[in-house]
Amino acid sequence: MHHNQHSPHTVGKYLISPLTRLLDNGWIAASVSIRSGSGSATTDRVLRLTRLFRDHLSAANYARAEGNQWIGVPA
Repeated sequence: MHHNQHSPHTVGKYLISPLTRLLDNGWIAASVSIRSGSGSATTDRVLRLTRLFRDHLSAANYARAEGNQWIGVPA
């Protein structure tokens, strides 16, 4: 499997990082890392999303939107 990390962005105290990976069947899976805090108080949540995509850009955009929604940013 091939993993890609796309440009992270900061929203308030959160760092949103979309992640994509190429599956063996040719589809692209998406995840998103939502990080807050610093040092020993850092919290990083990784959400694995169930929707599959045909390209990395669509998967990354979906992951970014889901991360924003998770922290309460309106679409």
